[in-house]
Amino acid sequence: MATAERTRLELPVEGMTCASCASRIEKRLAGVEGVEAAAVNFATEKATVDYDPTALEPASLIDAVAETGYRAELPTAPEEAATGEEAGHAHDDDASRLRTRVAISAALSAPVLLLSMVPALQFENWQWLALQLATPVVVWGAWPFHRAAWTSLKHGVATMDTLVSMGVLAAWLWSLYALFLGDAGMPGMTMTLDLFPERGAGTNEIYLEVAAVVTTFILAGRYFEARAKRRAGAALTALLEMGAKDVAVLDAEGRESRIPVEQLAVGDRFLVRPGEKVATDGVVAEGTSAIDMSMLTGESAPVEVAPGDEVAGATVNSGGRLVVRATRVGGDTALAQIARLVSDAQAGKAPVQRLADRVSAVFVPAVIVLSALTLAFWLAAGESSAFAFTAAVAVLIIACPCALGLATPTALMVGTGRGAQLGLLIKGPEILESTRRVDTVVLDKTGTVTTGAMSLVDVAVDSAERDEALRLAGTVEDASEHPIARAIAAAAREKLGDLPAAAEFANHEGLGVEAVVGGRRVLAGRPALLADEGMELPEPLDAARREAEAQGRTAVLAGWDGRVRAVFTVADTLKPTSAEAVEQLNGLGLRPVLLTGDNRVTAEAVAGEVGIEETIAEVMPADKADVVARLQGEERVVAMVGDGVNDAPALAKADLGLAIGTGTDVAIEASDLTLVSGDLRGAVDAIRLSRSTLRTIKQNLGWAFGYNVAALPLAAAGLLNPLIAGVAMALSSLSVVGNALRLRRFRALREEGEL
Repeated sequence: MATAERTRLELPVEGMTCASCASRIEKRLAGVEGVEAAAVNFATEKATVDYDPTALEPASLIDAVAETGYRAELPTAPEEAATGEEAGHAHDDDASRLRTRVAISAALSAPVLLLSMVPALQFENWQWLALQLATPVVVWGAWPFHRAAWTSLKHGVATMDTLVSMGVLAAWLWSLYALFLGDAGMPGMTMTLDLFPERGAGTNEIYLEVAAVVTTFILAGRYFEARAKRRAGAALTALLEMGAKDVAVLDAEGRESRIPVEQLAVGDRFLVRPGEKVATDGVVAEGTSAIDMSMLTGESAPVEVAPGDEVAGATVNSGGRLVVRATRVGGDTALAQIARLVSDAQAGKAPVQRLADRVSAVFVPAVIVLSALTLAFWLAAGESSAFAFTAAVAVLIIACPCALGLATPTALMVGTGRGAQLGLLIKGPEILESTRRVDTVVLDKTGTVTTGAMSLVDVAVDSAERDEALRLAGTVEDASEHPIARAIAAAAREKLGDLPAAAEFANHEGLGVEAVVGGRRVLAGRPALLADEGMELPEPLDAARREAEAQGRTAVLAGWDGRVRAVFTVADTLKPTSAEAVEQLNGLGLRPVLLTGDNRVTAEAVAGEVGIEETIAEVMPADKADVVARLQGEERVVAMVGDGVNDAPALAKADLGLAIGTGTDVAIEASDLTLVSGDLRGAVDAIRLSRSTLRTIKQNLGWAFGYNVAALPLAAAGLLNPLIAGVAMALSSLSVVGNALRLRRFRALREEGEL
């Protein structure tokens, strides 16, 4: 029985305040019948759900989120989901509201803190003024925490907001008790804040400054966290907003009219003036210019284009006037596909995050239990109720599951976003682990180490006219898509004009081609192909073949009427940055290997030019994946870099597949990383960026776990005042996000040797 096609839906989720919120929503969504996989990202505030559309309606997912106490909504249109503008504005609105709440809370909390800390400022009945100033902060300032805690309570769960709300309300209610029923409200009674609680303190302590200042600090932490998260996703947002907004379309008579870019259709011809953005992917129909591709490739050098050349949407026309015919629009453009890849990568979870998720799921209930045990322990130990209460509140406030929840997604957001700016597309977080383990990098030769732009440089003939040999071989090769074949056919067409039609064309994969031209059966390809047909190879032509291969060039033999008649020498030039890239790979401790179907002499000549010591040559396209498997069998962890259709199986087989973005869609689809620019140095940058992102994730998780492991026992031991606990908790989340933001400077840090 055929299975239904899986559908992926991305839902914006509102109301999450910590990793335990995300864990609960994820667990609920995963339990919905028809859902195959669900992942909730606290940092991006999105839920990604893979489900069977025949088993449930998307509205059921919204209801499932609502059942956990949070809000989700369906994207109203694919375009809206792709732009990211609404999400950005929502984050700005949240930050603006938090800023107002922080400012007012700080203005009210500051006098309370000063009155509590400085005896010289205390006057008769100052406690009542402190109560009047602190109460609006506790009630209104902390309202987001109370509301979220109440919502969670109604669903029988506890979150970070539960801890904050309990801690703040406990301090405030204790103060009310002390003021109204204890001695703290007596005229002339003075109290000062002790940053570290003293054992044996009486029941008259008030904690108004704790309730107010902790609220302010945590609100401030949330505000800066919101801003930092916005910055973390800024690269993707900027990428999404980079496209043109309108376009000058030309009708059949060449008349120009300006329309929104959303109305552009495939086949439309549109005008791109100097300095304007190309509206969508297309092919140049008229004009020549230089195109700034830096937004896609990360490379600043403009690319020259002429009629017939492809251009990508959102790139900038730096030179002359162009007329472009649209070939892809909307979600099919290169920009949209890049944004989709980056968004998918950010929505995923790295393997190192799984432990943090498991801890976060039970963290808040465990902290509440620990707080209750702390209170009971100190009371049973004979300490004052004030001391026991202070320690219990400190436990509630210092706990920080937020840092655990932010550790991985913020680093992923910044790392993948920065990668997109540099033309490096990381398909998923699990790829980061692969880059750490790689020790061998297999490099396809043509189109990866070399330009792949083959050209005919020499023709040697025997018992045949040069032009006749060029005409026959060019006609046969004209039916092939191989770069070497295209070079010979192009040279023949340039020299002789239009070529005759070939009949009975046959392709011998990895060996050559054959066809009937003017009644003659012509073969062109490797010596083995012609030898199998019994064609004699004269010594002068064999010498020409050997000389070409000794120079690292490719020799193509052509024969008819029972013997080899010509040798065509085709050269492929090295990419100018390949040698530098190989040197950098060696510097990373990686072992580069050149893999090619060319003969060994040619392969070793190319390898020698770029500094590669290990060469695997004369490999049939279908066998490249077997070579990768053999290297893996030698206990090597293999990365494969390639660009062609025949590289796709090897890219998929490798532990890490890197596709040159100038190659084929099949290769890019099979890879784990895509280098949009086609520059081999991008492979080095991609590995470095992936390793740096993984390192940052581990640093964040190490800090988040270490902070909680160290802070909770100190608080339970009564060694921390709740005020200090509140500051530490806010700084914990900020430190994690701040460390992730360092990846925005990846290229500068790489050059400085810091990453």
